[in-house]
Amino acid sequence: MAKILDMPKLSPTMEEGQISAWHKKEGEPVGVDDLLAEVETDKATMEFRSFDKGTLLKILVPAGSMVKLGQPVAVLGAPGEDVSSLVAQAGSGGAAPAAPKAEAQPAPAPAAQPAPANGGGAPSTDGGRVKASPYVRKLARERGLSLAGVAGSGPNGRIVARDVEALPAGGPAPSAPARPAAPRAEAPLPESRPLSMMRKTIARRLTESKQTVPHFYLTIDVDADALFGLREQINQDLAAALKDKAPKISFNDLVLKAVAVALVRVPEANAQFTPDAILYHRRVDISVAVAVDEGLVTPVVRDANQKTVLEIAGEVRDLAGRARDKKLKPEEMTGGTFSVSNLGMYGIDEFSAVINPPEGAILAVGQVRREPVVRGDAVVPGRRMAMTLSCDHRVIDGAVGATFLKALRAILEHPTQILL
Repeated sequence: MAKILDMPKLSPTMEEGQISAWHKKEGEPVGVDDLLAEVETDKATMEFRSFDKGTLLKILVPAGSMVKLGQPVAVLGAPGEDVSSLVAQAGSGGAAPAAPKAEAQPAPAPAAQPAPANGGGAPSTDGGRVKASPYVRKLARERGLSLAGVAGSGPNGRIVARDVEALPAGGPAPSAPARPAAPRAEAPLPESRPLSMMRKTIARRLTESKQTVPHFYLTIDVDADALFGLREQINQDLAAALKDKAPKISFNDLVLKAVAVALVRVPEANAQFTPDAILYHRRVDISVAVAVDEGLVTPVVRDANQKTVLEIAGEVRDLAGRARDKKLKPEEMTGGTFSVSNLGMYGIDEFSAVINPPEGAILAVGQVRREPVVRGDAVVPGRRMAMTLSCDHRVIDGAVGATFLKALRAILEHPTQILL
């Protein structure tokens, strides 16, 4: 008997999702745990797998559509089964199309316009730009197809995945010759990019953080000469021992380990505010800020105090790589007790970061700078590194934050402690 498939909850914080791509076509058999579609949620692209077996009789929402939890997305049943009543029950599918890009007001043009040769309607372009999502563009590139002149069947003529799949191998037939460009407006309108699920979540969470968490900031400048020397020595030893397979240890790997040791020494900084109590964590799970195309994610290095620098380096590389590919699991991005954000690789000397609730603090790390320093009575070349601790004043007072930074500075300036 046919049944309607609803959009399931694919992550703990998911309220809606955008179907990036369908992996089954109408009429294809579906087995238990078969991949039906990929869904972009507020944190990552998740796999939507089938809980039943049967035949995919009807897709109710196309790729590129926004769908709320529990909304109908497809109909599964026996081959040839009449599902018209179920389709009617589902209505239009209830999916909200992704927000279209704002379009410039066109200049007046003659009413008659030749239709494109591919027959679908006006070609899906916006001021010379093809109206298609990054996923659809990628799909076309993989198939060696051009989207120029393709008439999209999505909202406002947007090209969606099914339009690409319907194209012949040689691509669309050429469009009618373009008319001369209209006179340029006095000021070009800005490009409008619809908010992704990730960007919506970032906007909501960071706004809540700045509005509800009383931030204050403490900054230190660390002598990084010894840390630089330790990193060089570790990488030389790894290269000698492992040759071409040797991993590289970064400053960030050493900082993460130093932060973990400092949190053990000053556990009052490893804390979280709740309405009834302050929670002092006995675990050291460090959230690491990773930049991705659509914003920022914070995968968590669990029990960082119990791991070696080499283990932390390997785990961070794995987490960061899967974060950029949107392959992280929801549980890998939640439950941190303290965050570290490093912009040193971008040439940033110093900055302040926004706390990632419900954590009580975040450490912002700048680049290692070459500059003159005073040693004894002499001015000599040296290396310095600025760090700013953003603290939730409900949890961490100034003295506690200063004590934590003092401990962290001592570890970084005598970094063999990291290896103990």
